[in-house]
Amino acid sequence: MKTSDPKKRALLESFKGGLIVSCQVQHDDPIYSDDIVVKMAQAAKWAGAVGIRANSPEQIRAIKAAVDLPIIGLYKIWHEDTDVFITPTLEAAREVWEAGADIIALDCTEQLTHEKTIAYELLPKLKEAIPEAITFADISTYDEAKRAVEMGADMVGPTLYGYTAQTKDIEMPDLREFARMCREFGDQAYMVMEGHIYTPEDAMKCIFLGAHTVVVGSAITRPHLTAKRFVDLLSGYQDNWREAERSKH
Repeated sequence: MKTSDPKKRALLESFKGGLIVSCQVQHDDPIYSDDIVVKMAQAAKWAGAVGIRANSPEQIRAIKAAVDLPIIGLYKIWHEDTDVFITPTLEAAREVWEAGADIIALDCTEQLTHEKTIAYELLPKLKEAIPEAITFADISTYDEAKRAVEMGADMVGPTLYGYTAQTKDIEMPDLREFARMCREFGDQAYMVMEGHIYTPEDAMKCIFLGAHTVVVGSAITRPHLTAKRFVDLLSGYQDNWREAERSKH
């Protein structure tokens, strides 16, 4: 069942039908500068976005100080022995919360973490440790979405579709499967479309299919990847821009 907490509910309802912009940058990105994520967030607010998704305590704090929009916070931590990198530990979740995030996003897939736990096992621990936080379960399949809903995630989205062994080499969103998730879980959690959305028209399709809100990142805030998509096609797909998108930093 969707949260009955009035404060959480008010924030989540404010997202309805709107755009959340993922404003993230890594130190090895060609667009990196100390204030680039703040500029991204300010541009998103100017455009009418209803929220921001941001990575790392440092960047969350910077955006929070400059832009008055709710923040979905996460902490990407990469290890060579796992593909779990989105807020993989309770300590990382605490850092995200203390940095000022309103919502904590975490990997809720079936993958094994660096700590040799199953990723989704963190969700109940997080809900117990920080009960005032809204939780966003990043999943990759219908079964993972079902489990996350049953475990009490407030928001659920296929953020990791294409980033797990089970879904690797995916180029386009599975809108049919997402629609199924919305039909079956939409009255129990806020269903969010995130991943592989590159046009306003595609975002609108997701709203019609039942998404409460849509998160878009690369198509808006990562111009080097947008340019690379064009180059890859013009060169006859001799290179794959997704390798750069999925790279560990």
